[in-house]
Amino acid sequence: QMQLAESGGGSVQAGETLRLSCTASISSRDRFCMAWFRQVPGKDREGVASIAPDDGDTYYAGSVKGRFTISQDDAKITLYLQMTGLKPEDTALYYCAAKEIGTCKKMTGYNYWGQGTQVTVVS
Repeated sequence: QMQLAESGGGSVQAGETLRLSCTASISSRDRFCMAWFRQVPGKDREGVASIAPDDGDTYYAGSVKGRFTISQDDAKITLYLQMTGLKPEDTALYYCAAKEIGTCKKMTGYNYWGQGTQVTVVS
């Protein structure tokens, strides 16, 4: 059973940068797709970005492409989401998620979830 813990959220001004981190309670994530999702109250959860463990292939939602970067450390224990050029519409609760390897770019089937970290962007 994998446990995920996010950190790094906060309140920032529009245009600023934040980096979210997610630590997995597992010795190796070689078998797991990893992703970031976000949710605003009253709206569906949105898949933001994903990364494949083997070749590091990434996927980004159109709303964040060019501004957000998903990455992982060499040990594949910590997942990151670098968010630049933040906008008020990026305000959400951000979740780290994982699923055993499949089509990582397909943002369904993720069945391990962290508790979330709040990101608030003020104009």
